[in-house]
Amino acid sequence: MKTKNLSSGFLIFFLCAAILALSSQPARTDTVRIVVNGSQVQFDQPPIERSGRVFVPLRGVFERLGASVVYDNGTINATGNGRTIQLHIGSTQAVVNGQTQTLDVAPFLVGARTLVPLRFISEALGANVQYDNSSQVVSINSGQAPPPAQAPASLTLTNLKPRNGGNVQVARPAVSGGFSQPVDPNTVKLTLDGRDVSSTTYVSQNDFLFTPTYDLSQARHTVEVKGNSAAGAAFDRTWSFTSSATSNTNGAAANYLSNLSPTDGSTVGSTFTVSGTTLPNSTVKIAATGSALLGGVLRIGLGTYTNTVQADGNGYFSQSVNVQVPSGGNIAVRITSIAPNTNAGAASTLNLRS
Repeated sequence: MKTKNLSSGFLIFFLCAAILALSSQPARTDTVRIVVNGSQVQFDQPPIERSGRVFVPLRGVFERLGASVVYDNGTINATGNGRTIQLHIGSTQAVVNGQTQTLDVAPFLVGARTLVPLRFISEALGANVQYDNSSQVVSINSGQAPPPAQAPASLTLTNLKPRNGGNVQVARPAVSGGFSQPVDPNTVKLTLDGRDVSSTTYVSQNDFLFTPTYDLSQARHTVEVKGNSAAGAAFDRTWSFTSSATSNTNGAAANYLSNLSPTDGSTVGSTFTVSGTTLPNSTVKIAATGSALLGGVLRIGLGTYTNTVQADGNGYFSQSVNVQVPSGGNIAVRITSIAPNTNAGAASTLNLRS
């Protein structure tokens, strides 16, 4: 009889623990529809419910409310309709128009997506929020006509290097350009002659940069850049250039990166110095991205850092980098060098640990 009571008690304890574990996980609200100024918003990351609050990806809703949103190193800044809002990942403290307010639940990360409380930000931007429980529709009205959606043709590529139809005298030219309007970097795909080089391309909201790790043939080459603008409009743009040189021909020296520090695989702190040598007077772009495992399974993106420095007359460059990553996390540092006059490029990636 005692054994039976013990088994029953253990079963009840196990069930309670399982229920508590499940209840601590954020619930996806795939059935909830978000409508802004009469138009439904589609998300690649479904809304999530925590403690009775609906969280949505950082962009999508708020830019439709006329707000400009910037995310940097765990800090979220939204500006629009004469209002300013600041939030921090993992913090329930928010600042609205200079006044501190407290959130019920803090913003959080799911993969590479930043999720923020829908009602709080919408109302902080002056919008009216209504929820219809029967239809499970969250209606947000800014009180003004929604901004017109950008047509795909309105986004253009700017400052292209090599220029469209141009000719380069180096076998590994730096391929770069800008966007005429902000894009969603997570959607951008870049191909060179049909070869997907996205994994080694630096992409931000405003520009992109790629340097081939192999010599281009003496031929015409086509670059394709496609993805979505920050407003959600798809774009697909191409341009071509001709390479008429192999390495070190026509007097154009091949670019390089050497003596890089820290070395690949090193352990560094949140602040560290990246240095090395390249062709004298080259422009060196340094982009660092931190990441960590959540629960030992899901990798989430953390802080980012980008900066451009000029190598000196001897080719030496040095730059302090700051990326907030917890102990045991990873920091990927992409270094790209572009030589003056010739546009000869060289690139290297350091995989560091914090």
